[in-house]
Amino acid sequence: MFPEKINDFRVFANDKPDLLGITDAEFPELKYMAETVNGAGILGEYEAPNYGHLESMKLKLNWRVITNELVDFYKPDSIKIDLRMANQIYDIKNRKREITPSRVLIHGSVLGNPMGKVAKGSPYEASTEVEVYYIKLEYDGKVMLEYDRHNYIYKVDGIDYSAKIREALGI
Repeated sequence: MFPEKINDFRVFANDKPDLLGITDAEFPELKYMAETVNGAGILGEYEAPNYGHLESMKLKLNWRVITNELVDFYKPDSIKIDLRMANQIYDIKNRKREITPSRVLIHGSVLGNPMGKVAKGSPYEASTEVEVYYIKLEYDGKVMLEYDRHNYIYKVDGIDYSAKIREALGI
């Protein structure tokens, strides 16, 4: 199986019909918080990740046109973004293309809505930035990653790496 591309995608906000005004989405960077370790017994220094603790993450949605769906992004409430993708894969053995689903589910808060610019005959160049509190990545029905910063959940491939942290903290 040879992964080729994202054939198509749809974005849903707060379980409403899909956001047809979206041109693309820029996913957040998953980067551990880290601290420099140095001192006696170490030749030099290194960055030690504080596993399970990720830095601030941002999702960016770029808009093609102004639509009614933008209203949810102006409210001061949290928002749920469900982005579903159709991955196009080439089956080398059988010489045919297949579609495999993937999904990114995000809960967060809108940080900003740069209004962008408009020009005749061109798309509306605006965007929305969402601070990510929760993210789940699925591929072909399998949960690859689930991260929930408020509930101390950091699961990768079914292993909950934050279980011992919750236990140590009595939660």
